[in-house]
Amino acid sequence: MPKTPARADEASVAGVVRVVRPDGPDARPLILASPHSGRDYLPELCAATCVPVEQLRRSEDAYVDRLIDGAANSGASLVCALFPRVFIDANRGRGELDTGMFRDRIGLRADPPSRRVACGLGVIPRVGADGQVLYRRRLQSEEAHTRLATYYEPYHAALDQLIAETREAFGYAVVLDMHSMPAHSAPGVDFVLGDRFGQSCDPRVTAAIEAGLRGQGYVAVRNTPYAGGHTTEHYGKPATGVHVIQIEINRGLYLHESRVMPTADFEIFREKIQSFIAEICDRDWACLSSS
Repeated sequence: MPKTPARADEASVAGVVRVVRPDGPDARPLILASPHSGRDYLPELCAATCVPVEQLRRSEDAYVDRLIDGAANSGASLVCALFPRVFIDANRGRGELDTGMFRDRIGLRADPPSRRVACGLGVIPRVGADGQVLYRRRLQSEEAHTRLATYYEPYHAALDQLIAETREAFGYAVVLDMHSMPAHSAPGVDFVLGDRFGQSCDPRVTAAIEAGLRGQGYVAVRNTPYAGGHTTEHYGKPATGVHVIQIEINRGLYLHESRVMPTADFEIFREKIQSFIAEICDRDWACLSSS
């Protein structure tokens, strides 16, 4: 059964990031992150796009935050973006900017163009789900400055702080970066575990998570078609005690994809995810402290 921590501190950072810290003897060295489940479609953001909200929502990892919401009951920390991925993607590097989206000099460091940026899926996306173009015209560069400062930076500051606090308390930290994937992207697969082909976490972490999911009767595969994004690449440094794995959940298990609505089986699936989280939290991860 999931444990009940002595205390859980919950905060909303500037109204854009939700952070939950369990405290007391049941706290565990695990952090669950959800950068793509935000659904706070503020009018000032929506005013910039030509796409209606019901279509914008198809870009979400919809309701992943609700699936993992009880993580603190098992001793894990939680960080969830409240802002929509379609306007600022927290699982991209800060410099993954498509400078062609802006009508004036952007004045920010942009990384060399990546495949994701070329496809319109940079830190400020140019397209949404199904490749629909989001904007009728190019944006002012001030929009990039504002979105990065208002949304991107608080999310990563919160995640970075949780990792630092967990490492200080335990000597290491395990981050589960939670996402969802379209059912058609991995036919016959329930979960894809992305550890950047063994680079972002100790192999014992991947093996334990894979075994936990298979023990629940699910099909779990590694790194294909999703090996991990910015979060795994940037934070996952096993040699320093930070282990990060990306977990992609097949949306068909809990979501009407086209309507972006939970299915009738949502609560049953949520209970299974909570059971999986409790199992992972109950494991003895002390072996990682010497990694």
